[in-house]
Amino acid sequence: MSIVAIIVKIMPDSPEQDLEKIKSSAKGILESEGAQNISFEERHIAFGLKAVMIKFAWPEEKDGSVYEDKLSAIEGVSSATTADYRRAFG
Repeated sequence: MSIVAIIVKIMPDSPEQDLEKIKSSAKGILESEGAQNISFEERHIAFGLKAVMIKFAWPEEKDGSVYEDKLSAIEGVSSATTADYRRAFG
């Protein structure tokens, strides 16, 4: 089973969104789908808006649209897009 390293950019729908709540929901979704080594980083975008960057390991055999669809459905999330997708060696 091959593993891929993925970075997803989550954009909240406003600067007032609780990013900790979004992170918690995202972590639960990803863990339930089989993701491992999940980490988060906040990036300043503009005018107080921050994006949440999520890095995780994902089984290559699983469909990638699963995590994007579920992360996009989190309350307060405007979009979830794959920023980087690489096969992990090891």
